[in-house]
Amino acid sequence: MHRHKADKSENIKIAVFLNVAFTILEIIGGLWTNSLAILSDALHDLGDSITLIASYFLEKQSQKKPDTRRTFGYQRLSLVSALLAAIVLTGGSLYILSQAIPRLFNPEHVNAKGMIGLAFVGVIINGIGVIRLKSGQSMNERVLTWHLLEDVLGWVVVLIGSILILIWDNHIIDPIMTIGYTIFIMWGVGRNLKETLNIFLQGVPSHIDVEHIKKGMKKIKGVIDVHDIHVWSLEGETDVLTGHFVVEDILLKDPDQTRKTIKKELSNHHIEHSTIELETKSYCSGIDCDHSHAH
Repeated sequence: MHRHKADKSENIKIAVFLNVAFTILEIIGGLWTNSLAILSDALHDLGDSITLIASYFLEKQSQKKPDTRRTFGYQRLSLVSALLAAIVLTGGSLYILSQAIPRLFNPEHVNAKGMIGLAFVGVIINGIGVIRLKSGQSMNERVLTWHLLEDVLGWVVVLIGSILILIWDNHIIDPIMTIGYTIFIMWGVGRNLKETLNIFLQGVPSHIDVEHIKKGMKKIKGVIDVHDIHVWSLEGETDVLTGHFVVEDILLKDPDQTRKTIKKELSNHHIEHSTIELETKSYCSGIDCDHSHAH
């Protein structure tokens, strides 16, 4: 059973507050320590903050009930913020790289002790956000969790790097950390963007195997074949299936019980909403009929 929809908005609300508060702290701290790694992360978090605020309002809107214009409801709105997050992070990351690369050739002095203090605070604040969002299954929550997890890992790197700067007094470590962290961010964005676009295009969600569903259906006594299977997801969490099921005549004597049995099996495959059409061996109404069943 999924958590109540209100939990998602509450978790995102907490993440918004933590992110906005820490972004302000980062900007001040980045200027104070002259660390490009911290200023870069401040820019990244500023983008995150904008996205988180959009996510919060879109998540609230996505909870609206279906109506005559949106018969599936508004759940897909949460995908918009996931897409917005990817765009903001990609643009910010490219800007960060343009600032970090010149510093490889002309390293600037940074305040390592100040960086260590900020890194400790960064790990704690972003860690709280990850814990609150990590159980989320919507695409929106997953992308936001990834953002905050990136921040935790990024601050761990800053902590280690600032300790090394303090020991070795080598300030080229700061831009090296910045570039490495930015590449890591872009890898994560690419991965999430791929799944977000897949859901927008009504592709099969990554956690569902259509062939596995078909095999499960054929194990039901009396189900001969399955065709015209279509599986997609509303927002990465609510999965939908439509399909035609060729069954023995005896199963058509109690069609409601047959559909109930099929839906029970589908629930084992994470399918929450399904539309089932029952067919006899001699009749096929789909576009993907196996003509070996027709007489």
